[in-house]
Amino acid sequence: MENINQQAKELIREHLTFWELAQVNYAALEKVQTRTLEVNGYPVILQFNPERIRSSAAKIDKQSLAARPCFLCEANRPGNQRWIDFGGEYQIMVNPYPIFREHLTIPIRAHQEQRLFSRYKDILSLAEVLTDFIIFYNGPKCGASAPDHMHFQAGNRGFLPLETNWRKARKEVVFSAGQATLFALRDFLQPMFVLVSADKEDSVALFNHLYALLPIRAEEYEPMMNVLVWTEAGQWITCVYPRKKLHPACYYAEGDANILISPATVEMAGVFITPLEKDFRKVTSGDLQQIISETCLSAEEMDQLISKSKSYFL
Repeated sequence: MENINQQAKELIREHLTFWELAQVNYAALEKVQTRTLEVNGYPVILQFNPERIRSSAAKIDKQSLAARPCFLCEANRPGNQRWIDFGGEYQIMVNPYPIFREHLTIPIRAHQEQRLFSRYKDILSLAEVLTDFIIFYNGPKCGASAPDHMHFQAGNRGFLPLETNWRKARKEVVFSAGQATLFALRDFLQPMFVLVSADKEDSVALFNHLYALLPIRAEEYEPMMNVLVWTEAGQWITCVYPRKKLHPACYYAEGDANILISPATVEMAGVFITPLEKDFRKVTSGDLQQIISETCLSAEEMDQLISKSKSYFL
């Protein structure tokens, strides 16, 4: 188990020698154009990445999902794609449409819906062994392009602005239990929670309490959220982004008002993917701020949730 991190890195290197799709797309990643903007006083990166159009424009309604073969199921994968077994249920694979220079997809074997509640401990276990990676989760209505098949993703450390910038933000302690503390960040890119814990079980207990407090829409089975986890100095760092919307209005707009940015976990963490060059050229800090404000909680909604959280924990 202790070699999983190195095995994952080697898996990527191997695929770049024999899998043409991965070769082409990882080579293209070296040439992607980027711009640095500022939102709420924090730096964010705009990345022009045409290959991500598959994710940004993915149709995830029930009819569309039923009509296509699931690309995460083993039977539908390319014959030369390999993986690393983890924990008896997960399979660590190379993501052939990368955002990171080292990008993994980690599905379960069975075809089951995207749902985090009973699997949060699994993401902690993955972060524990994939020490050079950040593990992340897109909710079924929060950026997952395969919401019908449970999976995580992982990307190399040092790429997402979140990793360092969250420490600079003003934090409020919501609750502490054992070796775990839940913080609220109000003045970051968008309102969010950060759970810091030196104990896995304490982290699970606190996360489950937070999960239970998040609203679930009548037609859904899980609160809208994006989650990232990594380990640092003997602690698990879990960032939870409560969401209220999948797409901003500009995603559906026509003409010059259209901006094809579909915010998922990577965007929440400060890297905005633009698959269309027109958007990469024209997007402003104000556009990104508007996208965040429409898809994430407002300051007032965050205050209400924090108040509710404190009452619940007390």
